[in-house]
Amino acid sequence: MSVHSWRELPRTGTHLLGESPEYERRFIVTLNNPDTDAGTMVAAVGATHWSSHPEYAFARCYDVAVAEGYEGNRYWAEVIAKYRIPPADQQNANLLPWERPDVWKFVTQGVAVPALFYYDGAEQKPMTNSAGDYIEGVTADEAQQKVTITSNRQTFPSALAAAVTNCVNDASYLGFGQDCVKVQGISGEQAVEQVNGAEVRYWKITSELLCRQTGWNLLIPDVGFNYLDGSVRKRAYVIGPEGEQLASSNPVPLNGTGGMRDGGDLPAILTRRVYKRITMGTYFGNPPA
Repeated sequence: MSVHSWRELPRTGTHLLGESPEYERRFIVTLNNPDTDAGTMVAAVGATHWSSHPEYAFARCYDVAVAEGYEGNRYWAEVIAKYRIPPADQQNANLLPWERPDVWKFVTQGVAVPALFYYDGAEQKPMTNSAGDYIEGVTADEAQQKVTITSNRQTFPSALAAAVTNCVNDASYLGFGQDCVKVQGISGEQAVEQVNGAEVRYWKITSELLCRQTGWNLLIPDVGFNYLDGSVRKRAYVIGPEGEQLASSNPVPLNGTGGMRDGGDLPAILTRRVYKRITMGTYFGNPPA
């Protein structure tokens, strides 16, 4: 089975304002055997996927169609090849999938988070009422950025996915400070495509990072029903109407080291990190410039 000869018809092209140009080439192929396969015809005219247009080298072949029995003749076939500038996610389509660079996507959105502070002018203070009691259940909106990284791998990195999920950055990353970027999860699905005439199977991996301005550490108002007097733990109290000490029915403000603060003083804010730190760049790299 082979191609006897072929001829190319006049080439055409279109270029819409604001869009990339597209070009089309059409070939009439004469066959020695009507059972000749489409791949042999395409190779004969030189219009394989990703090949350059002979006049416009920046345009690559992205679509090839073969129609057998041209004008009712079994020994004729028509090959149509379309060319365009490859979109960003196809710039390396001729490479093996896992050799292609990762694709990054950024989405910024608002999210409701617990409101633990308020601004008094330029000063940030704990969210309490005028008597210094901590106000619970208040939320505020905060900017949050979701980063999605799409990559290809020969196998799914299940051990890596389990190891880094719910970890935070140990140093500045993507413009966010330490503990502000968290790995939300890594997922994957099997895929197959044809590269340079060969079938290739691989895994499409999606990694999701979530970045918060205030970080992922827990910020806890230091309040409680007990306090430390030196090394002795005592019940927190309030002053009664006769000047007596009464066990407090509400948590009282503490100073961050266990001591009870005077009435009207604001509680200290404790920072508690609950997620393991990792070096993000080691696992995910950095986005292209």
